[in-house]
Amino acid sequence: MNWIGDMNNALRYVEENLERNIESGEVANAAHMSKFYFLRIFKILTGMTLGDYIRERKLSLATKDIVSTNQKIIDISYKYGYETPEAFTKAFKRLNGISPTEARKSKNNLKAIPPLSFQVIVKGEENMNYKIETKKSFKIAGVSKRISTKEGNNFKIIPEFWDEVKKSGQCEIIEKNAGKLGVMGVCTNFDCEYQEFDYLIAVEGDKIEGLDNYVVIEVPELSFAVFESIGPMPDALQDVTRRIFSEWFPATKYEEAEGPEIEVYLPGNPQDKDYRAEIWVPVVEKRK
Repeated sequence: MNWIGDMNNALRYVEENLERNIESGEVANAAHMSKFYFLRIFKILTGMTLGDYIRERKLSLATKDIVSTNQKIIDISYKYGYETPEAFTKAFKRLNGISPTEARKSKNNLKAIPPLSFQVIVKGEENMNYKIETKKSFKIAGVSKRISTKEGNNFKIIPEFWDEVKKSGQCEIIEKNAGKLGVMGVCTNFDCEYQEFDYLIAVEGDKIEGLDNYVVIEVPELSFAVFESIGPMPDALQDVTRRIFSEWFPATKYEEAEGPEIEVYLPGNPQDKDYRAEIWVPVVEKRK
């Protein structure tokens, strides 16, 4: 098991194929990972989607060709997969602020996105408390909102959604219907390429007595890695989530499985320094 090597193999595959259309599934295969998990962890670790990274690398090489060769700009645009010169010019100007023709003349203040690489960094942080728990199929009912993760909008939209649900009185009704896991924050229906997912404020079960408008999802039987979070919300949960993807997954035999991620809010004051919560992440053993 060589997680760093697998990730760098995927980056190498991208570099070797920049002059053609690259499918995200191909890159995930080069990393010996599922497409879902690879796209998720790539975005979390790099701050950009795989598609954005590929586009920026293509533009960087195209910029180099424009200023260092005599190739026709139209040929360069086709070389890096642009269907029309106009589409290429638009993307080029978005990155560099000037047109390809102007760039060839000036050769100044042009941007380049260097190839990424992943490295092992030993930080000596505290151990992560977790357990693996297999849970049979169950249903979740709650109020839902489609969330965008572009430019970190999810960190703003989700707290606003909680405020809306509390002010409307829905949260109080949901709490009265809570089961063993209490009130949960559930992330599901991920679209990693469009950077969207559904977020539910929910409880276990298929109905919420006293509430008319809610959705029900069925969670298949899954194995979950259950992590403990200690500290005020939402910072503590966000920090644990970061460490799950940047530290825990690379060091274990697991990768994320397709399924809902669940935040379990335990009794107490969410702003206390010793407030406890849990993060449930669906996992599967990595491919050999």
